[in-house]
Amino acid sequence: MWLPILTLLAALGSGLMAGLFFAFSSFIMTAFAKLPPEQGIAAMNSINVTILNFSFTLAFFGTAAICVVLGVVSVLRWSDAGSLALLAGSVLFLVGTIIVTMVFNVPLNDALAAVAPASTEGASVWANYLKDWLPWNHVRTVANFAALAAFIFAFAQQSQA
Repeated sequence: MWLPILTLLAALGSGLMAGLFFAFSSFIMTAFAKLPPEQGIAAMNSINVTILNFSFTLAFFGTAAICVVLGVVSVLRWSDAGSLALLAGSVLFLVGTIIVTMVFNVPLNDALAAVAPASTEGASVWANYLKDWLPWNHVRTVANFAALAAFIFAFAQQSQA
């Protein structure tokens, strides 16, 4: 009974993250890009500090922890219904969310936080930030929607077994 519950929680976490990243990809970053660099930098830096709260941490790292468990379970119970979908969803979330965020988005966020927003360097860093950060956010968005779909499929297969 615990496996379908964890699968449902992974689906919910992936859905939350997909929605968050979708918002950035579809309108937040476009709105920030229309601001003067100093204001765009200030807005993004504020989000990057404010987002580090309990609810985000729970959704981000809690879902990652569940995905680790589900990934291991899917390999150990490979012949069970939904195992391939569980593994796929887990890998999509862990690689497309956690690894992409840590390897690509966080270093860009750190570089943005280190620059003086009103400086010429700030304007240059902001232009590069918009160009480099957004494609990786698109990757996170797609990976989370795909993980959500995989977890829903796994849940459906578990329910039929």
